[in-house]
Amino acid sequence: MPSKTLEAALARAMLTLHVVYQPIICYSQRRVIGHEALVRSTDGMLNQPSALFDAAERVGQLVELGRAIRAHAAKGMSDVADLELLFVNLHTQDLLDDTLFSADTRLARVADRVVLEITERASLHDVRDAHALISRLRKLGYRLAVDDLGAGYAGLTSFALLEPDVVKVDMSLVRGVDHVHMKQKLVRSMVQLCSELGIMLIAEGVETRDELRSLVDLGCDVFQGFLFARPGPAFPEVDWSHCTPA
Repeated sequence: MPSKTLEAALARAMLTLHVVYQPIICYSQRRVIGHEALVRSTDGMLNQPSALFDAAERVGQLVELGRAIRAHAAKGMSDVADLELLFVNLHTQDLLDDTLFSADTRLARVADRVVLEITERASLHDVRDAHALISRLRKLGYRLAVDDLGAGYAGLTSFALLEPDVVKVDMSLVRGVDHVHMKQKLVRSMVQLCSELGIMLIAEGVETRDELRSLVDLGCDVFQGFLFARPGPAFPEVDWSHCTPA
């Protein structure tokens, strides 16, 4: 698609940009600990998040897209219970946006309740002075998460660089964990490592009761996935019936 056409499509998509939320739950306590804000657009051409980000990258507007997503995500914070967290995705290119480090944005005003998820599908090593930028975010009060651990580029290298407060196990490891022994060993190792380091581990993409039972047996206690709630407007109801596996 020509860049001018793609740029026009992105502009249309940005007009219908909004976020939906997916609950993150604590299994043992049967409570919602937070919600992940997920970007959506009703534009027919770019209505999938992957298409939206691909278009923004191709026309050089990743920073503008990230800025818009954070602004939309922050609007829902007034309706989030005081003890719940808001999880917001960051592309590594967002670390080049000066407004991310401003204390005057709506998101920064509630930074102590915001977890910024940096995806493992993009390399932090392409960002100059990444460690210093991450330190600035912590000083503003943000918590940091490694998203999609088990997929993407650097794995434990990025884990060490971020020193995250939260780790999200990629759904590629969750899918079929109930019968794939290698996945069970990997998840068990991640659970043990995070426990030793005082890091919250979230198993994302949980879709079946068998996956849930296996993950609980492996030591997981915090989950996100269709089994509990699909993404929706602020805020979806959680199906708690799965918190007592058969």
